[in-house]
Amino acid sequence: MEYPRIRQIREERDLKQKEIAKVLHISQRTYSGYETGIRNIPVQAVVKLAAYYELSVDYLLGLTNVKNPYPR
Repeated sequence: MEYPRIRQIREERDLKQKEIAKVLHISQRTYSGYETGIRNIPVQAVVKLAAYYELSVDYLLGLTNVKNPYPR
């Protein structure tokens, strides 16, 4: 499954795959696989990205257009 928003948000913030891979403690190649859909992205990585970008997990996965994370 491809995750276009993950790529879109990264590019909007002018970040490189290598920078996000470092945040997730993975290789750039692995992260690239997440963006292209070659690899399934683990739930822990989605949660970490949502926290990093301050967005909802559902928004990152394309399930909603609401960007705000849910209140805790």
